[in-house]
Amino acid sequence: MKLTAKDIKPYIIMTLGLFLYALAWIGFIIPHKITGGGVSGVGALVYYATGFPVGYTYFLVNVVLILLAIKILGASFGIKTIYGVAMASVLMSLLPHLIPNMLVEDRFMSTILGGALSGAGLGICFSQGGSTGGTDIIAMIINKYRNISPGRIILYIDVFIIGSSYLVLLDLDPAHRVETIVYGYVAMAITSYTLDAVLSGSRQSVQMFIFSKQYQAIADRITNELHRGVTVIDGKGWYSQDDQKVLLTLVRKYEANNLFRIIKELDPKAFISMSSVMGVFGKGFDTIKR
Repeated sequence: MKLTAKDIKPYIIMTLGLFLYALAWIGFIIPHKITGGGVSGVGALVYYATGFPVGYTYFLVNVVLILLAIKILGASFGIKTIYGVAMASVLMSLLPHLIPNMLVEDRFMSTILGGALSGAGLGICFSQGGSTGGTDIIAMIINKYRNISPGRIILYIDVFIIGSSYLVLLDLDPAHRVETIVYGYVAMAITSYTLDAVLSGSRQSVQMFIFSKQYQAIADRITNELHRGVTVIDGKGWYSQDDQKVLLTLVRKYEANNLFRIIKELDPKAFISMSSVMGVFGKGFDTIKR
C-alpha cells in the first residue's frame, strides 16, 4: 500500500510531541531528581535507585500495555502507540548524551518548564490518536467509555507513583524527600493542565450561518474540500422580502480559516455569522459517552 502525505503527517506531528516529552524529562525533571507520573515516573524511580536507564525501563513496561491497547482500542491505535513508545524510548536514550548537564539550575523553574513541555508533548500525541504509552493508554481506555478528561485520569493515577518516591530517594534526608514529592506534584499538575489545554484547543468547534447567492458552490466546496456536512435552510429576508438560502455548518476551529478562504473566493460579499459551541457530537466530531 502506497503511503501518502496524509498518512505520514500524523507521525511527523507525533514525533514533535515525543521530542518535547522526552526533552521535558531528560532536560528538566530527571536532573533534579524530581519524579513525575506515568511509566516515565516509574523509569525515573528505577534510575534513581539502580542507575538503570530510563529509556529501557520505559520500553519494557510499555510492551505489556501496548498489547492491552491493541486489544481494546484497535490495531490503528496500537500501531501509533508502538511508534510512540519506540520513538520516546529512543529519544530518552539519546538525549542524555546530547544534554549531559541540566538545562536550568533553578529547581522550581525546571519543574514548571518540565511539566509544561511534558503536557504539551502528550497533548500533541493525543491529538493525532497516538500515545506515549503507560498511564496515557489507561487514560484513553477509560476515556473511550467514560466522559472524563484524560488529564484528570492521569493525575489520579500518578499521585501514587510520585508519592512512592519517598521510599526510593533514600540518599536524601526526609525533609528533602518531601520537598521532592511536592515538586513532583507541581510538575504533575502543570502537565495535566497543559495536556487538557492542548486537547481542548484542538477539539473546539464553531457553528457558521452563511448567507450567499453562491450557496450551492460554497456548499459543494465545504463538502469536497473540508469534508464537513452542510445543511441548507430556506429563509426570507424581511426587509427585502426576498427568499434566500442559508447554509448551516459546523467545523473545528482550526478549519475556520479554510472555510473563510472558500467563501471569500466565491462570494466576498457573503454575510457570515460564526459562534463557538460547547460541544459537537456525531460523525466527524466527538462521540457521546455515558
